[in-house]
Amino acid sequence: MPEPRFLVVRLGSLGDILHTFPAVAALRESFPASQIVWLTHPRWTFLVGTSGLASEVWTIETRALSSLRETIRRLRQSSFNAAIDYQGLWKSAMLPFFGAVPKRIGFSSATVREFGVPLLYTDRVKTTKAHIAEQNGELSLRAGAQHGTAPVSLHIPAQDKAAVCTRLRAQGEDRYIVFSPGGGWRSKCWPPERFGALCSKLRESFGLRTIVNAGPGDDDLAAAVVRASGDAAPFVHHGSLGELMALLRGAACAVAGDTGPLHLAAAIGTPLVALFGPTDPARNGPYQAVESHASERKNMVLRVPGVRTTHARGEQAHASMLAISVDQVFDAVRRCLGAAK
Repeated sequence: MPEPRFLVVRLGSLGDILHTFPAVAALRESFPASQIVWLTHPRWTFLVGTSGLASEVWTIETRALSSLRETIRRLRQSSFNAAIDYQGLWKSAMLPFFGAVPKRIGFSSATVREFGVPLLYTDRVKTTKAHIAEQNGELSLRAGAQHGTAPVSLHIPAQDKAAVCTRLRAQGEDRYIVFSPGGGWRSKCWPPERFGALCSKLRESFGLRTIVNAGPGDDDLAAAVVRASGDAAPFVHHGSLGELMALLRGAACAVAGDTGPLHLAAAIGTPLVALFGPTDPARNGPYQAVESHASERKNMVLRVPGVRTTHARGEQAHASMLAISVDQVFDAVRRCLGAAK
């Protein structure tokens, strides 16, 4: 009997794809000889490739009619046994539907954000797990995987490692901490002035220099961190995704809010301090498919009690983020560094 061919649909973004990797790893573990085609936005081709989970990576621009037509034509010409929509939006669910994939697995109406999307699925999964990575795993189980999630090892290209090593040598750094102050929504961000104060305190207490990661649109936040850091002299990192992976791999610790670089650090295994406010870490927190006692000690998640979860996108820091003090984060970093020795 031939191995089944799977279509995986997860178009973006950085954190969401990282939270999909363990579920697709479980699919690959159960069907090692199967074709798994991953459909994503062109921006994330490299990221999907680093996981080594997909036999092929197809890209689509969902806002371009020509790209939609070509993808649907390509899907109709392929013989997929099942499609798994880990995204749960109209733009993702319609692709296997119009592509005539016979078995289409997705979330039930209890989970999806957009009304009516499950009508396009043949198999609607009502999830029971709290974390989104494990909810994704429930879709993999419906597709026939033996386990919901499995470990993932991301490959960092040698040229990216070399580029980061050269930059660190030029700065005279061999042990450092990475801050990532940005986020898709500013309401999920800890104030840059507090990152700056933390940077100064870490330099004074441990002699550690901070590297501030500036993603797209984060230059103003990174500049504010540097201004608030006094004589601590952090330097700002701009680079490719591969270079960010290499930078995080070598970091003694990373500090970030609920954003892509935080989840990238978790996937790579970097000790981290995660700052959560409006979003719930029980659902969206750092995730590793196999938790060890060591990783539990070195990963710290901070969120003040009694916060009401919301996904409303604000331009100012949410009150729950303002409730996290510099001293609280400093103490978490201190414990994180102690566990990482």
